[in-house]
Amino acid sequence: MKVLVTGAAGFIGSHVSLYLLGRGDQVVGLDNINDYYDVNLKHARLKRIEEHENADKFSFVKLDVSDRAGMEKLFEEEKFDKVVHLAAQAGVRYSIENPHAYIDSNIVGFTNILEGCRHNKVAHLVYASSSSVYGANESMPFSVHDNVDHPLSLYAASKKANELMAHTYSHLYGMPTTGLRFFTVYGPWGRPDMALFLFTKAIMEDKPIKVFNYGNHRRDFTYIDDIVEGIIRTLDHTAESNPEWSGEKPDPGTSKAPWRVYNIGAQTPVQLMDYIGTLEKNLGKTAEKELLPLQDGDVPDTYADVEALVEDVDYRPKTTIQEGIKNFVAWYKDYYKV
Repeated sequence: MKVLVTGAAGFIGSHVSLYLLGRGDQVVGLDNINDYYDVNLKHARLKRIEEHENADKFSFVKLDVSDRAGMEKLFEEEKFDKVVHLAAQAGVRYSIENPHAYIDSNIVGFTNILEGCRHNKVAHLVYASSSSVYGANESMPFSVHDNVDHPLSLYAASKKANELMAHTYSHLYGMPTTGLRFFTVYGPWGRPDMALFLFTKAIMEDKPIKVFNYGNHRRDFTYIDDIVEGIIRTLDHTAESNPEWSGEKPDPGTSKAPWRVYNIGAQTPVQLMDYIGTLEKNLGKTAEKELLPLQDGDVPDTYADVEALVEDVDYRPKTTIQEGIKNFVAWYKDYYKV
């Protein structure tokens, strides 16, 4: 297949690109290489892809998904079979500081992706949603069959909007779309603005770590390899309509249109303090902790019900926190030469 992977210089996108190349697919990677975090890390991820044994099947395009003319031209010229859309402005707290970045990338950019898929007969669009869409929901575990109409950040609202926009295109044009609600992804080559990265850097530099909600968070931490497996399995399992769907009792997770949303998590929430403890053990150092209240836009707990993904694509997350953090620490020390 020829697959477009947007956000190819990103954490998840670079891993997905490598997996697709490994099985022989042709990959066009797209990224705008913005400076939301260290661009050197983004270039290093791309270098890994370009050094792959099947790198002759990879091409890179530097382009912003919000560039309408550029995106139209790309879709028309390349004629993709499938699309994995992972490019987005990420981060809950940054959406409070810079809301326009989320509209440009996550709303305008997603419209350009939908239009490109629609006009060029893309067989399946798989796109990144987020566990953030659950917002004020407190019923655990979070289920795709739950209503998610109370987001707590603009980032979450933009991801919910993506799901609704995708449904409209699936309904109007019979275009198969699948949204994946990622739950706290971590692992080697991760994002520097995420907790594990921030904690590791601070502990290694003998600086205090900021522990929000006084450490009472629970997170469904999901290792990158398990995330990639779920993405590939859903990419290969084209979204279909649910013939039993009823407008009288509408199921939020399925549709009469060829549209699906899935949770993709480890299904094992971990106390933040236990997570930090595992990191301390792997670093051989104890963290100085600055306990702080819950941040605006954040949710206390996340816990994924992945039953739908298990049923449809036999998704089986298998990486433990102990193994995942060990792998991350080994990568961090090697990459930063510490």
